[in-house]
Amino acid sequence: MAARGSKPEQDKDTAAPTATVRTQQYDAGVGWDIGQRAPEDAFRALDGAGSGGVTGPVVHTHPGGYARQIAVKGQTITAGARRELDAAEAEQDGEA
Repeated sequence: MAARGSKPEQDKDTAAPTATVRTQQYDAGVGWDIGQRAPEDAFRALDGAGSGGVTGPVVHTHPGGYARQIAVKGQTITAGARRELDAAEAEQDGEA
């Protein structure tokens, strides 16, 4: 029988670690992939009829008239922005 107040031996294999290592975060860089920073602005013209439908290719300066801004230079590319860029590319590939 163990004496009162005595501590059982700790198993050295299950002892808590003595140091914690932080994970390193790296910058995703500049580009058009999700999580990266946009290298420049991206716009897409809206139709003149006022229905809000997009038309034409993605351009990097405001096309004049009505336009939708998809990405802002230096800001993170989101999944929604990437979908819009992909949709514009698919439309252009289909027309060619």
